Amino acid sequence: MTPLSVVIITFNEEQNIGNCLQSVKAVADEIVVVDSFSTDHTRQIAGQYGARVIQKEFGGHIAQKNLAVSLASYPHILSLDADECLSDELIQSIVHLKSNWQHDGYFINRLTSFCGHWVRHSGWYPDRKLRLFDRNKGTFSGTNPHDRFELQAGSSSGRIRGNLLHYTADSEAGYRAKMERYADIAAAAMHRQNKTISLPMLYLKTAAAFLRNYVLRLGFLDGNTGWKVCTISAGYTFQKYAKLRKLNSDGRS
Repeated sequence: MTPLSVVIITFNEEQNIGNCLQSVKAVADEIVVVDSFSTDHTRQIAGQYGARVIQKEFGGHIAQKNLAVSLASYPHILSLDADECLSDELIQSIVHLKSNWQHDGYFINRLTSFCGHWVRHSGWYPDRKLRLFDRNKGTFSGTNPHDRFELQAGSSSGRIRGNLLHYTADSEAGYRAKMERYADIAAAAMHRQNKTISLPMLYLKTAAAFLRNYVLRLGFLDGNTGWKVCTISAGYTFQKYAKLRKLNSDGRS
């Protein structure tokens, strides 16, 4: 039986962390929570579920997740966000996998809830994430806030059945605010990488983001919810590049 460490990064997640930890009880041999000095009851709730809680100033999603992975006692890792839970089918798949581990990493489909509605199109599903892996075979990378675990060349990957249930937003206003924060983070990361974008390309990318998700990825089949998430996603694209242009302009000034 392969022991499994579940690792989670948190900041003020008292509304979500209990459900997340409850869902991993059947598969976790250890739970590690790296908390960015939450001011709510996140740490206390995590402790009630037997998690080992380490506090660390937030250094970006990628660095924080790599730290959490490094602190785990076991090399085989399930990495979750605090607003994610395991479906019953996914729990059973992981239980089976622990006695039959064959690949270096496994992709899991993520199903997201927006204001109480599951979004099955709009570029939001299946949204495959490599969250179950041998930490010796890769590392988190990407551009903040969009982290991803990347396996080393020559590593093998597979898929397992079941969904990561992602409770991303209880309200439209809350989700819009979250996307604005993410746009700030993404713009700052691109600015540090000396990236630039022209004004025409900003509008082109925004329009393309909407058409890709609403038309090509069948967002219209998600009804009113699909319209909302596709427009918000396009708005996020506009904001991050507009903020990048402002940062570049301020830098030149």
